[in-house]
Amino acid sequence: MTILGGVSVICTQAQQPAPSPAPARPDWSAPASQAPEPGQQPQPKQEAGDAGKGGQKKTPPIVSTTGLVHLVATVTDRRHNFVTDLEQSDFKILEDNTPQDIRFFGRETDLPLRIAVLLDTSNSIRPRLPFEQDAAIDFLDSVIRRNKDMAFLMTFDNEPEVIQDYTGDLALLTSAIRRQRAGGGTALNDAIYRASEKLVSPPLPKGPNPEIRLVLVVISDGQATLSDHALSEAVESAIRAEAVIYAISTNTDWLAISGDKPHKMHIEGGDKVLEEFADQSGGRVFYPYKVEDLAQSFVDIGAELRSQYFIAYSPKNSEVDGKYRKIQVQTDRKGMAVRTRKGYYSVAAPSGGK
Repeated sequence: MTILGGVSVICTQAQQPAPSPAPARPDWSAPASQAPEPGQQPQPKQEAGDAGKGGQKKTPPIVSTTGLVHLVATVTDRRHNFVTDLEQSDFKILEDNTPQDIRFFGRETDLPLRIAVLLDTSNSIRPRLPFEQDAAIDFLDSVIRRNKDMAFLMTFDNEPEVIQDYTGDLALLTSAIRRQRAGGGTALNDAIYRASEKLVSPPLPKGPNPEIRLVLVVISDGQATLSDHALSEAVESAIRAEAVIYAISTNTDWLAISGDKPHKMHIEGGDKVLEEFADQSGGRVFYPYKVEDLAQSFVDIGAELRSQYFIAYSPKNSEVDGKYRKIQVQTDRKGMAVRTRKGYYSVAAPSGGK
């Protein structure tokens, strides 16, 4: 069994995950880490505040064999409405500007979800913690379907911690969220890294159809002040898991209300970090001002998860060279925008891997 863009597929040679290792206001002066540049391997580095955390940790490689590369694509029109009636012939895939042949195409819109919910409980969001808790609970209540979807809850301050394992029981998830208190630093990168590892091996649905969608939802101000892993390593981990990241920002700086929707007048600091996670994985960032603004964000996420295309191709460049391969997905339909992950690293699968 392999995972197709977060969808499990039986009897398909595919991209294989590497084994997992053992398991107030934003500080505008804290610089954001840089994302990996295409064509080069990301190097581990320490974030501000890493001293005393045990030093750097090496990231296990993202694995892409000469089999299939899996993508989840969202298509919208000029009015940002989801477009769900495209055919395989409407898409073109480029890897490092070289056209690729599509080997699998699907428009599954009702797959079971496996969701990682990451709740920032650091000191920087103390005044907004009730907002975060309401956001997490409202999100799960609007998305989780009984006997079909499952989620786990992870909090992060000085370090990430799973406080509720995979479950479809909203009462258990709600109770765990309400018990949380704020304090400590913000190990955002470590949380993304650890949650992505956990998403690699989710519980599968019973019955003959094991296909699922993998989603990572982060509710945070984006200030990664205390992590052993660099932002680039966290991005790598999400790519390895083939999870799409949706972020809900709790930072209200530069937030303006226009019509019935809040929007950012200026993106910087922690919001740049959240934008990087979402952009590299093919997700989105939402900027609600108050709890009432969250409703449309959750409707949008839920609709998007069930309005996506699943595409797989076999790279014409079969060399396992460890280099970053840039991916572009285009459509011939005019006025359409396609959003998906930006690329992957071609790394040899370790012996004994899945």
